[in-house]
Amino acid sequence: MNKGKTIQIFLPNGNPQSIRIGEITRGTIQCLSIPRSNLELGYKRPELKNFGIYFLVGTSEDGKSKLYIGEAESCFNRIKQHNQSKDFWNIVLAVISKTQFFTKSHIKYLEWLCHKEALEANRFLLENATNPKKPHISESLEADLLKDFEEIKLLVSALGFPFFDSIIKPMKKNLLFCKGKDAKAEGKFIEEGLIVYSGSTCNIKLANASQEWLKKIRNKLIESGVLALENNVYKFTSDHIFSSPSAAAATVLARSANGWNEWKSEDGNTLHELYRKK
Repeated sequence: MNKGKTIQIFLPNGNPQSIRIGEITRGTIQCLSIPRSNLELGYKRPELKNFGIYFLVGTSEDGKSKLYIGEAESCFNRIKQHNQSKDFWNIVLAVISKTQFFTKSHIKYLEWLCHKEALEANRFLLENATNPKKPHISESLEADLLKDFEEIKLLVSALGFPFFDSIIKPMKKNLLFCKGKDAKAEGKFIEEGLIVYSGSTCNIKLANASQEWLKKIRNKLIESGVLALENNVYKFTSDHIFSSPSAAAATVLARSANGWNEWKSEDGNTLHELYRKK
């Protein structure tokens, strides 16, 4: 069972949409979240002059979340370089040690570990052209850095970027199901919306009265390869998170749908009965 944590988020200019600095009470790690539109303000932060790792976060044209992971002796210098050379990102997260503990060896290890964990979680599409190699460090130092990583993982998720949080498919009794005609999907209601699991199937033909937003969602999923034609149905090739149960149900059923009624547990209770009538 996870233990409670207290996270402080400081707003240097009082705007929650601008720079945010997160840290765990009594922790040793700080995470700065800086929108690309506010980089000039961000460049004034002295924290960026330190050793650290950073994450460039953005969205592709087909709606997939994208991520680039790097390390730098000066986050300030590296972020300025990426502002000139990389287009996809709109937020940068810079992670530094409050005690200025990090050295080049530390951040090289954390870069490798963050890259490995983000790949395994498979929540964001990684933009790194090459995979960093695991550096050789002592056993005791690795133990310290693993603890630092747990802080990093918690902070980036608290700031709204859960790229290390793995999606684990639950047992059948805890799944939700959406069925209709040729469609049969399995999902789960989560903090970010509703996740439809890989292997779920969708009806092919959209209802004539389908709204334009549904056509766009399905077309994006087809173009990005999340939905692939197989045996007269569209099949999910990977897990996909929808912003709402209704968007997920409409995509699966190929028509307008109330997801709170269409998604049901194994014993037939609707999502509405499970979560909104309690």
